[in-house]
Amino acid sequence: MDLASYADLALELVNTQNPPEDALRDLEGLQALLAHRPHLGGRIAHRDLDAMRELRAQIREIFVAADAGSGEQAVDRLNSLLIQHPIHPLVSDHDGEWHLHLNEAGSIPDRYAARAAMGLAVQISERGVDRLGVCRAPGCERVFFDATANKSRSYCSDACAGRPSVAAAVHPPRDRVTAPVTTHRPRPGAGRPEGKTVTRDGGQ
Repeated sequence: MDLASYADLALELVNTQNPPEDALRDLEGLQALLAHRPHLGGRIAHRDLDAMRELRAQIREIFVAADAGSGEQAVDRLNSLLIQHPIHPLVSDHDGEWHLHLNEAGSIPDRYAARAAMGLAVQISERGVDRLGVCRAPGCERVFFDATANKSRSYCSDACAGRPSVAAAVHPPRDRVTAPVTTHRPRPGAGRPEGKTVTRDGGQ
């Protein structure tokens, strides 16, 4: 069992809040989130929706703290989740081979939280807490895992990575406006006389 893969649950849940409309605004949205997770299926109620929204806020706080450089705070919040939602591993037999699985007992939010928290714990232990990030693109708050070699990722997607440059191209910075410089030339005869001066009577 690849426990690290469960970290995707954390990403998927947190990022339901970034679309124009909250993807967890109703039970249909929660069903859509769980549709491709058969092991997290079952009857859901409004209390499950409320619990998943609360879990979403708790996991987002982990990413925000990590992105801000507060690794200890991020890990403290994660450890709280692990204590609140412990996993229960079981060894089971499939086609003559033994496999490690997680217990399917408990409510949907509890099972989701236990798997998401464990996935984050494995990712952080193997790669570091500074791999958790929040998108830097204006108006986007999606979270992501930074898998780059030099930990240089700042955006959740290529689309968001290109948004600042696109905005600069559409709205280029205005040229600095300066007041025109006027050169004042001395009036004829004003200032210090140069050479000879001619008088009205023709004298020199």
